Amino acid sequence: MLDRFRRHLGASGLIPEGARVLVGYSGGADSTCLLHMLRVAGVDVVAAHLHHGQREEADTEMRLCEAFAESLDIPFVSGRADVPRMSQELGMGLEEAGREARYGFFRQAAYQLDCQLIATAHTRNDHVETMLLNLTRGTGLTGLGGIPERREEIVRPILIFSREQTRAYCEENGFWFHDDPANSDLSFSRARIRHRVLPELRSINPAADSALMRLASLVQEEDRFLSGMAAAALEQSEISVNGELKFLTEDVEVYFDRGRLSGLPPVLFRRAIRLAVEALEASLDHEQTSILLSGIASQERGSVTADGGEVVVEWTPELVGARRLQPTQPFRYALTIPGETMSDEFGWQFTAFEEAYDQVSPARAELSTRIDRRKTKGTLYFRTAGSGDTMRPLGFSGQRKLSDLLSESGLTPAARSRLPIVCDLVGPIWAPGVCLDERVRPEASTDLVLTVRFARISPNDR
Repeated sequence: MLDRFRRHLGASGLIPEGARVLVGYSGGADSTCLLHMLRVAGVDVVAAHLHHGQREEADTEMRLCEAFAESLDIPFVSGRADVPRMSQELGMGLEEAGREARYGFFRQAAYQLDCQLIATAHTRNDHVETMLLNLTRGTGLTGLGGIPERREEIVRPILIFSREQTRAYCEENGFWFHDDPANSDLSFSRARIRHRVLPELRSINPAADSALMRLASLVQEEDRFLSGMAAAALEQSEISVNGELKFLTEDVEVYFDRGRLSGLPPVLFRRAIRLAVEALEASLDHEQTSILLSGIASQERGSVTADGGEVVVEWTPELVGARRLQPTQPFRYALTIPGETMSDEFGWQFTAFEEAYDQVSPARAELSTRIDRRKTKGTLYFRTAGSGDTMRPLGFSGQRKLSDLLSESGLTPAARSRLPIVCDLVGPIWAPGVCLDERVRPEASTDLVLTVRFARISPNDR
């Protein structure tokens, strides 16, 4: 079994050489087997155990888990969660609440301990049970594919083994492990699948598990193919908004040409919309997707909301868009002169430096400006636009509302709320990509200018 595990790790490339892996370690046979095999295979691992706050014996189990990890010279980290309370507050079942708590803890611990991957001990049995559970819920291809071997930073190295095999591995090596009573509690849907449905399927076909695994493999392959086609269609249909300032809102909104999308076969259209919404870390259920399909077919305007109203998918005769309704909190920061001022939260930066006016090159990027330094008042800073802000754009004789200038620029509401406005003691002097205030325009008599550039932060600089 260990030799097969080593071969699988090498052939699959699931865990790159040198990667540090956080192992979700409950103390059950599956996670005990996984932890030991990874350690023997030479993987740099950390054992992570979450106390769910549900059973009295959980305290003892946590201590035994720590002792086993120490016996293998594996770093151990633990946490506690009140899963019953979490279940009530979030209105979800104990199984779902426990899963949310575990993955939240794993991700936080992985970040703190510099682990690139999180390994969970799902087995072939879990894979098959998940397929059947999803089937009862009317799943699509993705759900019918069961548990993927890798999704983002989560890897599942022992999907190739059965629960019986992991248990036998622990018993043969004399390892301590415990059985979770919830696995036999028929009030849980998964337990009923495990103890009632699967035995019936095996009575029909003794190789039912293997047959379902083959089905999952085929479905996953076709699912990836269709997702690739849908992603290509999205890329060809995407409409660029906000021009040079598009980087302001790439994480909260995306828009597509309605004509191109509506011409797709329904199977690809549904998947394309799902991918667009998933890019905003949200999801649409079957009913919401059906409403959207009908609305677009009717050539009318409309919208549906997802994730409790936090994301809206809308359509007009020209476009289909998805945007996260995430209000930007007001911000205000001093502008570093000379130097760079970065916003890791939004992914942009200002660069500012002073120089003699006659040394300034006439060529400049679109998102840059030159300011007569002698005309500015007080310390320069940047902030979100305010409701009472006014500016006098170059060439204008009077003041105009900044909100009108931003709206007329063609920026989306999300971009307008995120655009940093450079100000001095008097008020706004530059809205990047929109206008410079006449008050600080360089003139023939100007001797010192401040050059300010606004740009996306390079990923290498974050």
